[in-house]
Amino acid sequence: MHLFYTPDTTTNEYTLPEEESKHCVKVLRLEIGDEIFLVDGKGGFYRCEIIQAHPKRCEVRCVEKTENYGKRDYHIHIAIAPTKNIERIEWFLEKCTEIGIDEITPLLCDHSERKVIKEERLEKVIISAMKQSLKAYLPRLNPMIEFSCFVKNNQNSLKCIAHCDEGNKKSLQEIYTPGQNATILIGPEGDFSGNEITLALANNFIPVTLGESRLRTETAGIVACHSINFINEINH
Repeated sequence: MHLFYTPDTTTNEYTLPEEESKHCVKVLRLEIGDEIFLVDGKGGFYRCEIIQAHPKRCEVRCVEKTENYGKRDYHIHIAIAPTKNIERIEWFLEKCTEIGIDEITPLLCDHSERKVIKEERLEKVIISAMKQSLKAYLPRLNPMIEFSCFVKNNQNSLKCIAHCDEGNKKSLQEIYTPGQNATILIGPEGDFSGNEITLALANNFIPVTLGESRLRTETAGIVACHSINFINEINH
């Protein structure tokens, strides 16, 4: 299946952007009459046929449209401190998009070693992973925000913080109800500061454990994302 991301698809006939046209005609060597699929990142999944195989302006006609393709009844939001090595956070974005995630917010924390990100670069990683995993919804990547601002303004139904400090922490399996929206905070390499943990708890975030192992930032994010998806799948 050849899948292309076309966020501005609105009509039955559509011209692929130049980059996608080149990939379709020059790289994949597709021709008039061949079948391709388009996704708009908002749940639209289009089965199309090529009607003009031009390497700069490949034209297609929609044969069948499916709305809300792969839509889930819950929302996963991971708020995570970007790692010093940007490739590790890119790996997190790629894998969570493949698994299934709805929203990502980069956090600026007291112990953050990376204070700047290139959103355009990260967005490309997400788009590529969405296409590779045959999904029709593009996860939302928010601008980086200070930790204190995020926890004070988030009103999700279930709010969790995964940190390494000792104390009474529950597993996601104990507190998460299938179908529930969830926001999970993942800290930087040096973990959240004591003040940040206190602030999160004061704003009704529940401390959770992601297992007995001490996980890297990006691994913790993936485990949290997979756990919520898995709980929903086994209880579907």
